[in-house]
Amino acid sequence: MTVTLVLTLLLSVLIGLSLGLLGGGGSILTVPILTYVAGLDPKEAIAASLFVVGVTSAVSAVNHARNRRVKWRTGLVFGAAGMAGAFLGGLAGGYIPGTVLMVAFALMMVATSLAMIRGRRNSTATPHDGELPVGKVVAEGLVVGLVTGLVGAGGGFLVVPALALLGGLSMPVAVGTSLVVIAMKSFAGLAGYLTTVSLDWALVGAVTVAAVAGSFAGARLAGRIPEAALRKGFGIFVLVMGVFVLVQELPGAAGIAVGITAAVAALAATVCWFAVPRCPLRTPLTA
Repeated sequence: MTVTLVLTLLLSVLIGLSLGLLGGGGSILTVPILTYVAGLDPKEAIAASLFVVGVTSAVSAVNHARNRRVKWRTGLVFGAAGMAGAFLGGLAGGYIPGTVLMVAFALMMVATSLAMIRGRRNSTATPHDGELPVGKVVAEGLVVGLVTGLVGAGGGFLVVPALALLGGLSMPVAVGTSLVVIAMKSFAGLAGYLTTVSLDWALVGAVTVAAVAGSFAGARLAGRIPEAALRKGFGIFVLVMGVFVLVQELPGAAGIAVGITAAVAALAATVCWFAVPRCPLRTPLTA
């Protein structure tokens, strides 16, 4: 067993930990790990991530369901609508350059992270944790599904904000429900990619086993962390990974510029948060 493989498997445990704890972030870790550590082609990494994240999400969803953190009707309808979009996205993704896919992937991560850090509209309202309207769920599922299949993301970094920010579910319930959606859409997106991409199933299987192991620890922690901390932590995590991918994929000067800009922005945000009494970062959005 090579050092690269051992490192890949150790990092893969974090994939499951992220999915079990945050209901997303699995693909955000899986794609960079398989691309930059295991050395796979971006398209192979994206396709493999869909399998790894799909299986891990399905296993983790069972643990959340036992703790009543899954809204089944919302999850199944969202997932069914998303599967159609994910399959089409997977088909299209096979014909788009890998660098373009990775940059698009990173930009969506950054945009979503900012929304999660800032907070949901009408944040003073108590999360209702009821089933969401079917029409709204179908519309959101189709859009998120298309993005999921196209860039190889299980969709948690989009589904969780959709359920928590737009749907009004509490973070623990949004996390559990998103896992059902992610599993369904990941397998649909994988089916689309397998029409043009071949995978090393031995490597994919090993990464999946490691990720599933991590998911059990994540599920145990999910209900014990305050909602605000979980939401902001999720947002910061996605932001860091998005900037990392941009720096890796953009040409030399552009990558350096993005890195410097991100570092300055992070420093400014930190100063604002701790030193400015009325820092806007501490004020949730209002309607």
